[in-house]
Amino acid sequence: MSTAQHKIGSGFDARSTADDVLAGLDLTGKLAVVTGGYSGLGLETTRALTKAGARVVVPARRPAVAREAVAGIDGVEVDELDLGDLDSVRAFAERFLASDRRIDFMIDNAGIMACPETRVGPGWEAQFATNHLGHFALVNRLWPAIAPGARVVSVSSRAHHFSGMRWDDVQWTRDYDKWQAYGQAKTANVLFAVHLDRLGRESGVRAFSLHPGGIFTPLQRHIPKAEMVERGWIDEDGNFLNPEGFKTPEQGAATQVWAATSPQLDGLGGVYLEDCDIAEPAVDGDQSSGVKAWATDPEQAARLWDLSAELTGVNAFHA
Repeated sequence: MSTAQHKIGSGFDARSTADDVLAGLDLTGKLAVVTGGYSGLGLETTRALTKAGARVVVPARRPAVAREAVAGIDGVEVDELDLGDLDSVRAFAERFLASDRRIDFMIDNAGIMACPETRVGPGWEAQFATNHLGHFALVNRLWPAIAPGARVVSVSSRAHHFSGMRWDDVQWTRDYDKWQAYGQAKTANVLFAVHLDRLGRESGVRAFSLHPGGIFTPLQRHIPKAEMVERGWIDEDGNFLNPEGFKTPEQGAATQVWAATSPQLDGLGGVYLEDCDIAEPAVDGDQSSGVKAWATDPEQAARLWDLSAELTGVNAFHA
């Protein structure tokens, strides 16, 4: 089967920064919504987009913390949103729609990683609920405001290699494994972009997913120091053991900013990106790069869309 998952030779790479990929682009008059745009990669994404002229709305679970983090950055507004609470998602979307503005870049950046087993909403597994279902509901509720020609960017991870969709138990009601649950959630992020692109392209809206790279950010907050030592990330004193193997936040934000804005991606969509280029299909046995076939399967993408619509009660494309 043919695939669009092949590099296009963007001229950027793993060390390119968000500012690099925006060089020469004027985003004046454009509006971005960046979930979690006040911490880690999200904050760097917000800074870069505003520097290029865009206005950025930052939905945040901790709005007071978010306002402090973005203080001094012109063109940013903060509103409250808890992706693990569908009532909060609905309320944010209603407030935004009431402002009668159009979204040019929707960047689903917020997420949690490898947390202890946690239940939210009606007993949903927290990583699947927050990383996928919350963003699914948010994009569908905001769909009337997403402008023709807009892009929706779903921030996934190379961790999608850890697990495909666990169709017989997506909520991990048994045998919970924090890393496999994270992997399933990241696979869901890719599948979401695959199907949204299929549904949205007639309206001129394209969707992308991506791996931002390995970056130390607050995303690691649930991982004990001993586990990071065991994984070879840091030594006992907290020093990086392989600093060249990690990106800076400015580099980590580059691929999602490139996905949202680059003219090089005009006419494309539904693909998974890494290091500011389209990723190649993953090679069996290699978890270091590429995208797994289970994450780009259009049938699984459609199945996940239907399941997500059923669970959240939201579907902007319902006939």
